[in-house]
Amino acid sequence: MIEEETITKAEQKAQKIAHQNFKQPLSPAWVILILGVVLLACVVFSVGTGALHISFSEIAGIVSHKIGLSDTPILEEQKEIVFWVIRLPRVCLGILVGAGLGIAGAALQGLFRNPIADATLIGVTSGASLFAVIVIMVNIKFFGIINEYAGAYTLSFSAFAGAALTTMIVYQLSKMTGDGGVTTMLLCGIAINAFVGALTGMMTYLATDEQLRTITFWTLGSLGGANWTTVISIAPFVGVSILFMPYLAKSLNLLVLGESQAAHLGVNMKILKRSIIVLATLAVGSSVAVAGTIGFVGLVVPHIIRSIFGPDNRYLLVGSAFGGAIVLTIADTISRTIVAPAELPIGILTALLGTPFFLYLLWNQKRNRV
Repeated sequence: MIEEETITKAEQKAQKIAHQNFKQPLSPAWVILILGVVLLACVVFSVGTGALHISFSEIAGIVSHKIGLSDTPILEEQKEIVFWVIRLPRVCLGILVGAGLGIAGAALQGLFRNPIADATLIGVTSGASLFAVIVIMVNIKFFGIINEYAGAYTLSFSAFAGAALTTMIVYQLSKMTGDGGVTTMLLCGIAINAFVGALTGMMTYLATDEQLRTITFWTLGSLGGANWTTVISIAPFVGVSILFMPYLAKSLNLLVLGESQAAHLGVNMKILKRSIIVLATLAVGSSVAVAGTIGFVGLVVPHIIRSIFGPDNRYLLVGSAFGGAIVLTIADTISRTIVAPAELPIGILTALLGTPFFLYLLWNQKRNRV
């Protein structure tokens, strides 16, 4: 009983530290409700927007006819095909990728207690990029075996394997070179990222013009290859991360007091670090594998949600998943319509929009502290 009271007081102290100079305009429940409604509105807008416009009434008719609520046939079969085969899978993939990047970014910022932390710090993105470049450039028997089973998804499979392998190396190296603490892991991540980045750069330097073009477009990110198979393949990885990450929120709140203090209050730091790294790798690795490198979502979205929610991870993690899905759905809609009939790589758009917005958030936080 005394121990529970101590933990409760410590958590309240951690929240007080985290909430300094923060004014919460809305309750977390309202913000989650608002984000859910906004996400639904973004989905409806996105599936209806494009070269072939589909109105809200037509979307409702297509869905109700498909699930058997209406016997009225669709007048324009082309719109139904575009909706089910092209638009909806792409929007669903955008939701999954955005949610995965958002919740992983929020969790890693909490773990490292670093507002600029994201998946690049533990090698997920760099590892996926290296293996993707290797697959694009090298045609050896091993990849022939993968092609036999993975088919068109060889690149995605290899990128995910690279993300997982690099993250595992960073984690193991942090235990070998130090005490396995967050700071040691961060330093090992920086070192491995530099090494893997150098290998990727060397491979890119040796690439032919055709290979270089493929590498460039992959690293810029795109949801253009979305289909239901891709959505189904990524859903379990992102779903596991979104489902289990919020259970770590209480431990992340206590971590605000510091690693040693959190450990004294019953937080198993080894399990916490391992859980967050595994879940973040599952979400980000699978997202990068199917969509390429999409920057700033995992960095900016948690800051946006934190400015609305506050820093309580019980709401921040879920809010970041919603926020990431919203941001990437809107960004993808813009990327495929702004230069139609061509398509602007979504990674370019998120960086162009994310950079000034991130700077504005920093400026606004400084103004509120004054």
